[in-house]
Amino acid sequence: MSSAPVAPVLSLPGPVPAHGRGSFGYDDRAGGVLGRAGVLRRFRVAVEDGSGEDVHAFGDAVQRALAGPGSWVDGGRLRLQRVGPGSPSDFTIYLATRDTAGRLCRAGGINIRVGGVPYTSCRVAGKVVINLDRWRTSVPHLVAAKLPLDTYRLYVINHEVGHQLGHHHEACPGAGRAAPVMQQQTLFLNGCRPNPWPYVGGKRYTGPPV
Repeated sequence: MSSAPVAPVLSLPGPVPAHGRGSFGYDDRAGGVLGRAGVLRRFRVAVEDGSGEDVHAFGDAVQRALAGPGSWVDGGRLRLQRVGPGSPSDFTIYLATRDTAGRLCRAGGINIRVGGVPYTSCRVAGKVVINLDRWRTSVPHLVAAKLPLDTYRLYVINHEVGHQLGHHHEACPGAGRAAPVMQQQTLFLNGCRPNPWPYVGGKRYTGPPV
């Protein structure tokens, strides 16, 4: 007798802390080099103290997103590696409560507020900032589209790391097509289908520049 398939988690229940302590704990584990060739970019992973999130679990999620298949390293011109807090790094990926995310992004000149509340994630110089609200609950239009939360998490990491790597926003290339990873899928799909990867079918997948 086979059991019914388990429905994917679309959004986590319960309240999300709006603010933490403003300090961060760092993943102390070095990761393997992701990618086969190209320039090596080293990154750290950090989770805000008081957020209720485990830094190793977040580090594992980041590793999955950046390892692919389909991630930025698939082009053969880039390698990525997670390093511990004592090692030289090119950027840090932070998981931060919405108030802290808003402050970090605003300090770098990026306004992530929607309806007066820090809503999206961002990238500022040397910092990829993932908003805890989005990490735990995704966004209403993607929940309505039955997008698994794990898939949204792949997207938001690859999108914001894409900014760190020098990529800019792109638009939906046509109704019914996959959204480019650099489309602001957190805010809208504009007729496209959700897509968390910069490489699709082994090729760099893009849309019109914004």
